[in-house]
Amino acid sequence: MKLYFKQTTILMGMCSTLGMYAPEVQASNGEANSLIATSVQQTKKVTGNISDSMGPLIGATIKEKGTGNGVVTDLDGNFSINVKPGATLVISYVGYNTKEVVVGNQTNIKISMEEEGHSLNDVVVIGYGTQRKEAVTGSVANVTGSLVREVPGADITNALQGRIAGVQMAQTSSKPGASMQIRIRGTRSLTASNDPLIVLDGIPFAGSISDIDPNNIKSMDILKDASATAIYGSRGANGVIIITTYKGYQEQRPTVTYNGYIGAKTLFHRYPMMNAEQFTKLRQYANKFQNGPDEKYWGEDGAVDMDWQDELFKTGITTNHDIGVSGGSSKGSYNFGLSYYRDEAVIPTQNFNRYAMHAAIDQEIGKYVKIGFSTNSNYSITNNSDLGLYNTLSATPIANPYNEDGSLKTRIRMSSDDQWVYTKNTIESLGDSHKDQTKAYGTYNNFYGEVKIPHVDGLKYRINLGLNYRSSEYGNYVGQGVFSDKDNADSHATSRYQRTTNWAIENMLTYDKTWGKHTINAVALYSAEQTNYRQTYMYGLDIPNDKFQFYNIGYAKTVTVDPANQAYYKSGLESVMGRVMYNYDNKYMASVAFRSDGSSRLAKGHQWHTYPAVSLGWNISRENFMKDITWLESLKLRVGYGETSNQSVNPYSTLGALSTRAYNFGSDPNGYAVGMYVSSLPNSELGWEYSKTWNYGIDFSLFGGRLSGTAEYYVQNTEDLLMSVNLPSTSGVSSYMANVGKTRNKGFELSLNGTIIDNKNGWTWDAGVNFYTNKNELVELASGATRDESNWWFVGKPINVIYDYEKIGIWQTDEEDIRKVAEPGGNAGMIKIKYNGDYNADGTPTRPYGEADRQIMKVDPDWEGGFNTRVAYKNWDLSVVASYRHGGTLISTIYGSQGYLNMLTGRRNNIDVNYWTEDNPTNDYPKPGGIESSNNPKYGNSLGYFSGSYLKIRTITLGYNFNQPWLKKCGISKARVYATVQNPFVLFSPYHDESGMDPETNSYGNENQAVTSFYKSNLLVVGFNTPSTRNWLLGLNITF
Repeated sequence: MKLYFKQTTILMGMCSTLGMYAPEVQASNGEANSLIATSVQQTKKVTGNISDSMGPLIGATIKEKGTGNGVVTDLDGNFSINVKPGATLVISYVGYNTKEVVVGNQTNIKISMEEEGHSLNDVVVIGYGTQRKEAVTGSVANVTGSLVREVPGADITNALQGRIAGVQMAQTSSKPGASMQIRIRGTRSLTASNDPLIVLDGIPFAGSISDIDPNNIKSMDILKDASATAIYGSRGANGVIIITTYKGYQEQRPTVTYNGYIGAKTLFHRYPMMNAEQFTKLRQYANKFQNGPDEKYWGEDGAVDMDWQDELFKTGITTNHDIGVSGGSSKGSYNFGLSYYRDEAVIPTQNFNRYAMHAAIDQEIGKYVKIGFSTNSNYSITNNSDLGLYNTLSATPIANPYNEDGSLKTRIRMSSDDQWVYTKNTIESLGDSHKDQTKAYGTYNNFYGEVKIPHVDGLKYRINLGLNYRSSEYGNYVGQGVFSDKDNADSHATSRYQRTTNWAIENMLTYDKTWGKHTINAVALYSAEQTNYRQTYMYGLDIPNDKFQFYNIGYAKTVTVDPANQAYYKSGLESVMGRVMYNYDNKYMASVAFRSDGSSRLAKGHQWHTYPAVSLGWNISRENFMKDITWLESLKLRVGYGETSNQSVNPYSTLGALSTRAYNFGSDPNGYAVGMYVSSLPNSELGWEYSKTWNYGIDFSLFGGRLSGTAEYYVQNTEDLLMSVNLPSTSGVSSYMANVGKTRNKGFELSLNGTIIDNKNGWTWDAGVNFYTNKNELVELASGATRDESNWWFVGKPINVIYDYEKIGIWQTDEEDIRKVAEPGGNAGMIKIKYNGDYNADGTPTRPYGEADRQIMKVDPDWEGGFNTRVAYKNWDLSVVASYRHGGTLISTIYGSQGYLNMLTGRRNNIDVNYWTEDNPTNDYPKPGGIESSNNPKYGNSLGYFSGSYLKIRTITLGYNFNQPWLKKCGISKARVYATVQNPFVLFSPYHDESGMDPETNSYGNENQAVTSFYKSNLLVVGFNTPSTRNWLLGLNITF
């Protein structure tokens, strides 16, 4: 009997370790027998297997809901757990939707897990809360972290291209580490920012989007309409991107992950410059610059044919390594990660390096309290981003490139001057005589505390605290004679320091309650934040020694500290917000919200404004009259209205400003004194730009979820635009800022996702496509004006336009009767432009061509979108991501004459074009020297305007998922290898057909040689920036 009682004690100890209640044993033998019987009756053994589409999942957590009782799966995905009768099992695994299964009478359960983002029951983040996809009434799009990582890159912008209807990504630079321009449903403002608000882990993000490591992202939720963004008030007018980073999972054993890839970057296509034979022939036709200042430098006889691009471009290397560990106990969870990313350009010494750290800790304290902390920190170094291509592309191919010792020259003799030439040899041998570097550090930290209010089910109080810091140190040094046509050109250095600190605090009260078929969620918020910004700038000329570089500019012979480049500001924002969401039986849904913001940026009396929003949803598929339609899984109608504003008023802009200016002073004609003058007038009435949006949507899911989609139509009106109003010269100030003008955006979006083959004989095929069109219109300008030609603004036209001449061909020899009227003194072979005037009866124009014939050309596309597809067979998978656009205008500063590479004179090397001659009467490009003839130069930029249409395959990835037993015995639960090619090819692009080059923009107009006075700085162009590349990657993902 003693032995029997001892066994009972051991059994109860085992039950205790499984989280079961075991009372202290003080019983007789009979009581022991009774206790054993009770224990057996109170528990039930359940076994099972957890898997996904690729096989068993190792380390998945199975927990008895409402208890601390839990186990994890073994190497084969199997588990065994003792639970109470009627228990519910909660199954969780990193990167998969959590599932709940009622045990009932089951003793063996097989569960297939779905990756996050594949179900109507998935939860999306909507700002200050979450909601099931099925219950969302605003315009919200979701992208999972796994999709982000399908397109490797420095940040999230590459992954969003072509993924989401209504979200336009434009490349502003192809330099390493560069981010893209993001526009959600078009451009609204003429002078203020059009960038969306980024929210990182619940707190508005104060840094650069390149600071966020894509490896740490669990999901991104994009709020597109004002009924969804109004809760962010004055910062939500341009849309909101909510980024959620990974956290740990409770009751999860430690899980270690490694994600890495390495790859080579090659030039997408060479710039189509002329070779020696073509260039020599061009010079002969142009009859210009045929004799260099010293004939021994020239190879017009074909003895020299130099390809300077071969001497510059190299193969770049890109690599990324990320390691993370996550897990948790019954009361807490953790997630830590470290990563390193390096991206080299095809231009020597130009690269971007980033070191990043992510950490998140969550801990329950007792029954009612939960606290947590997350940080995303990074340190980046960008090297030699100042290196451009103009000198290399414009270098003549017939100049002798070698010194007497056989080495490459740093300067070559051009037709009328000398020119420094960038080559691998010259750049890599510069040493201390050149350095261009940006070092940036950012740390973004969020703390929270959450309390469940006792005795009030569903009521919680939460406080969020965000502490953000970002600093950037930029330095540039160019030694004596470097990059110059003269050996004795002075050395110079630049140093710039920028620092931003930001804190934000949010107090939030939430109430969630479900009774019967009714569900209500209510949020009340008070928040405050403050931002401090500082910038210093210094320039030095004639640095005494290369070793000083930009580290001690004070030793320069001439030091300039320009007040215009020094900056400091402090701004604050205070807000209150409320929102109520109601759901009846997942059939009828409503959301009502308001937010009031007060900003220190504006004058008293204009600092506060309130933003209302309301949206309604009707899941019509749940009505009784729809139940017989078996192929319809879900059909929801949505409508929403909301108001937001643009907060991008510069601090202190309502106060006016004083600046310094030098004045002649005294009898000395060279004497002067520095005085102050009013540079901008105060405006105590200056306020924010306001947007009002109506959104109409329909969400549907058909055939058991195999086909789903969303269609939306929206109209957004923006009023009180920030614009410059001209003043008479007698005022002493040329203009002042005021709230005048209106714009309108309206558009249609369609997204479709489908499963074409659903695991048939090992085959799976999924595909998605999206399409959207946005019509942008300038409705009203200041003082009732209908056009502002200096800014290219025209009422009734889009915001982004080109106001210039439009080439329709080349004047031919048989058009003399028309040409002598249209272009007096002109010749055959000149550019022929579109004419806006009237014609005489004989078909000749009534006047010469001139200023009145400038055209308003739309820049933005008529429509655009993207598609993606994934085909899998057993362990193999192949995925393709693409984007497309139709219409609009692509600006190429390489083909436009102001870029100097298409002057057709022979002074510098020229783009290889099909130019006009008497023997080749083409309509493509003018005759050599023709751009300089008579009055024709003003038409030269028309050569650089192309249709913006293209279809671009962005990534093709082939992967293999290992599922071999030997891996599991080594403790590896998942392993995957893949090969990716990025930017493989382009179709249906007129620009690509002409040049062979990538039709995506790579710079702003004012960043290109000699065009700063022509192209608007906010227009994106294909220019002399670092060229686009085709990338070849090999990657490995492992989970231990």
